[in-house]
Amino acid sequence: MSAVPTSAVPTRGENTAVRHRRTTRTTRKSRTTRATVRALAAALAAFALPGTAAARGTPHAPPRPAAAATSAASAAAAECADPEASLRPSTADGPAVLRIKKRGRLIAGVDQNSYRWGYRDPASGRLKGFDIDLVHAIAKSLLGDPEKVVFLAIPTNQRIPALKSGKVDIVARTMTINCARIKEVAFSTAYFEAGQQLLAPKGSPVTGFDDGSLTGRTVCAASGSTAETELAKKGRSVRVTTVPNQLDCLVRLQLGRADAVLTDNALAAGQAAQDPSVGLVGKPFTTEYYGVAMNHDSADLVRRVNAVLDDYRRGGADSPWMVSYRTWLDRANLGITAPPEPKYRD
Repeated sequence: MSAVPTSAVPTRGENTAVRHRRTTRTTRKSRTTRATVRALAAALAAFALPGTAAARGTPHAPPRPAAAATSAASAAAAECADPEASLRPSTADGPAVLRIKKRGRLIAGVDQNSYRWGYRDPASGRLKGFDIDLVHAIAKSLLGDPEKVVFLAIPTNQRIPALKSGKVDIVARTMTINCARIKEVAFSTAYFEAGQQLLAPKGSPVTGFDDGSLTGRTVCAASGSTAETELAKKGRSVRVTTVPNQLDCLVRLQLGRADAVLTDNALAAGQAAQDPSVGLVGKPFTTEYYGVAMNHDSADLVRRVNAVLDDYRRGGADSPWMVSYRTWLDRANLGITAPPEPKYRD
């Protein structure tokens, strides 16, 4: 399996110059942290995750031609009044669910380098995070065992192609539901609410997205992300650099190759936890609802995932959703007290 492109490793002289430029604002401890993050980024670059069934040779779902979207999905995409509205939950076994059961494994596209969302724990070697917990819950509902999952690391701009080609059954990778994407793939109901916000070095002159402080500066975003779309609206007033995976933006920020990073505040909070020399600036200026993405021809799987999410949210403070949130994201101080309410269109 081919490797995911990662940031180029700078030369020794380049590192020295960058360190010299940042010594006035960075402690020795934070430099060590940055080196650790760069090492992790390189170590996590494998496209098929080591130790998973995929790496051991478990076959993927065979590519299948994209089917025409259901009439309900087509109507929703055309109107796009409420892109977060999804199909009503059902536990009935249709073709997509039966295909997964016959295979005996759920194939899930995930991130492997977003701290607190989907990352490989260096101590255990296992994938962990908020999105990973949700994938295990879906696998348990479908197959009776939360461990019956093949995890595939999918770059941001390959999430939709991976679904359309049949490489994965689902994508659970902090993927925002929006009008453009519902024309391409189907989504579950929203399982998380975030917003676009800037990440910058502490003490940076960058103070917000729309206050003029970005003019003439370089901002990093993941290719294919909603952040890239928002930056395109700035035109030539901002220099934009894109990377395959969000963690590469943090590396560019650390090396002085970017002045700020634009991403969802939930992801940015995880990066700030990795490197204490950076932090969130300004305020979130969009509303981003994350959904589990699936192929349009897998309506029965969409309904089944929505049934899982109904159970996942149920139970108030003791719900699986809240338990996972407290485990991974409570320390990010995002001000969230409950999961978003589901919306349905039929």
